[in-house]
Amino acid sequence: MIHDEPALGLSVVVPLYNEAGNVLPLAQKVFAALGSFGAQEGGMELVLVDDASTDETWSRMQEAQRADSRVRAIRHVKNAGQSAAVWTGCAASRGRLIATLDGDLQNDPADLPGMLKLMSECDMVCGMRMNRQDSAVRRLSSAIARAVRRSVLRSEFRDTGCALRVFKREVLEGLPRFNGLHRFLPILVQGSGARVREVPVSHHPRVAGKSKYGIGNRLGRGLWDLVGVRWFLKRQIRHQNTVESPAPRPASAGK
Repeated sequence: MIHDEPALGLSVVVPLYNEAGNVLPLAQKVFAALGSFGAQEGGMELVLVDDASTDETWSRMQEAQRADSRVRAIRHVKNAGQSAAVWTGCAASRGRLIATLDGDLQNDPADLPGMLKLMSECDMVCGMRMNRQDSAVRRLSSAIARAVRRSVLRSEFRDTGCALRVFKREVLEGLPRFNGLHRFLPILVQGSGARVREVPVSHHPRVAGKSKYGIGNRLGRGLWDLVGVRWFLKRQIRHQNTVESPAPRPASAGK
């Protein structure tokens, strides 16, 4: 369940798996980018979620927590996947707004302030990676999956796989939780009736760690998930405008 009494203005949620070399630079970049997000907005927190890494990711997260009290370190006992890590972070978060980004430093936290400014106009802002700095295999699998998503789901989003997002926490209410959710989040949020906007963001080459995705676990699984997402979008109960009959006026005391 998503925490229903937000105590902060913003929670930045980052899933991590075997990203030991990126943890401390990531925390520094997030706080440098959002240093102006102060008390007037309700303050912020950085929620790091370790998906049962086998390297030093967890100890680096604890080091980041000791260095800055705004860091919260959460760890899965067993590896559960990126979607589960994102959901764990969102469920534990305390912000009215939630931002997400990958832990590999390919997303740029410096894009977050501009995205936050757009939240007065919509319910969710999604990044669209420009000049992607990925391997040819990863770009190919993403391009194929994106084309199929647009065809099957009639989605006009150009980059639903970009993890750099900012949204109001209430948009998560009622969404199905499944392994692969993070790839379809903008489509599902828009399908629920929320206002979603896509904006260009930066993308950087990976400098530490290794990519966890390839043709098998990215393209194949993502295409299979289309079946379930298409079914959900067609069958979900959407908000309906209603009219309620006014209650009858009470009889006067003298009658």
